[in-house]
Amino acid sequence: MLEVAQDAVEAARRAGAGYADARFVSEESESLSVKNLEMQAVDRSYAHGVGIRVLVNGFWGFAATARAEEAEVDRAAALAVEIARAASRLPMEPVRLAEVEPVTAEWSTPLEEDPFDVPLEEKVAVLVEASERMRGVKGLSFAEATVDFYRRRTAFASTEGAAIRQTVVNSGGGMEATAVGDGEMQRRSFPNSFRGHIAGAGYEHIRSLGLREEAERIAREAVDLLSADDCPSEVTTLVLDSSQVVLQVHESVGHPVELDRVFGMEEAYAGTSFLTPEDRGRLRYASPLVTITADATLPGGLGTFGFDDEGVPAQRSTVIRDGIFQDFISSRETASVLGDRSTGSMRADGWQNLPLIRMTNINLEPREGTLEEIVADTRDGILMATNQSWSIDDKRVNFQFGCEIAWRIRGGRLAELYRNPNYTGITTEFWGSCDAVGGPEAWQVWGTPNCGKGQPGQIARVGHATPPARFRGVQVGVR
Repeated sequence: MLEVAQDAVEAARRAGAGYADARFVSEESESLSVKNLEMQAVDRSYAHGVGIRVLVNGFWGFAATARAEEAEVDRAAALAVEIARAASRLPMEPVRLAEVEPVTAEWSTPLEEDPFDVPLEEKVAVLVEASERMRGVKGLSFAEATVDFYRRRTAFASTEGAAIRQTVVNSGGGMEATAVGDGEMQRRSFPNSFRGHIAGAGYEHIRSLGLREEAERIAREAVDLLSADDCPSEVTTLVLDSSQVVLQVHESVGHPVELDRVFGMEEAYAGTSFLTPEDRGRLRYASPLVTITADATLPGGLGTFGFDDEGVPAQRSTVIRDGIFQDFISSRETASVLGDRSTGSMRADGWQNLPLIRMTNINLEPREGTLEEIVADTRDGILMATNQSWSIDDKRVNFQFGCEIAWRIRGGRLAELYRNPNYTGITTEFWGSCDAVGGPEAWQVWGTPNCGKGQPGQIARVGHATPPARFRGVQVGVR
């Protein structure tokens, strides 16, 4: 694989590229789904190919091919150069790349058990048992359990001398319990919505999830929600569990700090950003309790790797420190505009796409306390858990999120159950109202497997480590 990538780079150089990099990527995946004790899907895929990116007189060209033969690689390299020459006629400033030290290196996701080596029968048995336990709860209509596994091998080479081999493995699983009755449908997910919890790990992650152990609980909650009251409309204190803080961080912090959005290079999919380069070190983004980092080195993170798709080493940077906005996540191209180095945030969805600035692991750093302690310290309010829907404007300012379940907090204790909860806010006002952030014991690494960006659209698997948190004066209501 690395030899093919190096040959592609040399072919681009011969064709006239001033800079070139190439990624030979092979990807395989397996997804299993059991619904109501019946096998719904066994989906397996494999693909490989070479993506070649070039600069000619400061303008980008890109071409890709699924064939690794020398003649085809040479053709794709020449096409990338031809596209770059055509792009040079556009009224744009030439691209300059921030410096990076080229390396020769190898990196792989640490794992104990390769998920692709585990027998299919064993994986299916786990899903069937979880589904069976959910179905044992009276009143439940549908019980679904899933597992997903991904492996990506990448060989990266550049005209600067980089030669990197990398293997990233992701494993995940989850359950959904759905109850239907009296014109109402309610769903509970575990450990999280959107196919559960996916991590940078092997099959040992599936063994640790507790799907069998939690199946009956989430099924009972789904049934109980059918007869629960709708979440009341009011301004109140809002406590979010760790899994919902993930979506809050992702949408209202992670996307706005992508530097291509700030520069208007990304607009077609999910908009730009309210931030400007002048906000660094000056803008109060949140309360002093809020520190947020971007960390591609976090063990188990879905956004964890050794090197990004520009050959920049994985690193940890501070996005918000004690409530003050500090810095963006960037590429070599965007970082050079600000006179900085890249934060190592460029990744592509497969071999056939250009790398984009993508979140790594965007984390709300822990303070102190458990979810139970935060609830006990709340005289009156509402606890919401598990994301169900989201909406945010194209500047990442006004948002609303819907959750699967909520409880009234009265005198520091959980009281009435609510269904269809929703809350709204304005990004900096909402984060500015944060007056409690959970501690290390409540800090959990989560995966977001379906982050969309770009045109043509690309999907990335990104991570977030978050504790529960509390926010004052929030508008809540019913979805």
